[in-house]
Amino acid sequence: MQLSLHADYGLRVLIYLGSHPGETISTQQISQAYGISKNHLVRVMQTLGEHGYIRVIPGRSGGVTLAKDPRQIRLGDVVRDAEPSLDLVECFDKKTNTCPIIDVCGLRAQLHHALEAFLADLNRNTLDDLLTPARRQKLAGVFVQLAPPR
Repeated sequence: MQLSLHADYGLRVLIYLGSHPGETISTQQISQAYGISKNHLVRVMQTLGEHGYIRVIPGRSGGVTLAKDPRQIRLGDVVRDAEPSLDLVECFDKKTNTCPIIDVCGLRAQLHHALEAFLADLNRNTLDDLLTPARRQKLAGVFVQLAPPR
């Protein structure tokens, strides 16, 4: 299983915002810090905003900030909300499935169970669990190195 870039970037955005508590951060700052296309990042921000993880502040001096306390942001929920498709195999989508053995193979149930276990395991952790004081300090150092010169 591999997460899409959309979900990956969503998690990275939350880590960046969580490591800058109380700050309003521009999309450009995050784009430059991670080397991610600003246009792609805008779509990720829309998803995170729609699901209530971030607050988007419009305008010239706007940006984004966390909309929830990091202790309330469960990692599995973020993946579920940001991943465009959690269809691990064709038979997960009844509309497009063409597998002739779907009713007898038993694989779909096993993979569904494994996916739910994966998300449940991620949900044992929150954004706050990732942002320990030591890790915040390390992240700050990395983000300073990645910042473009002024």
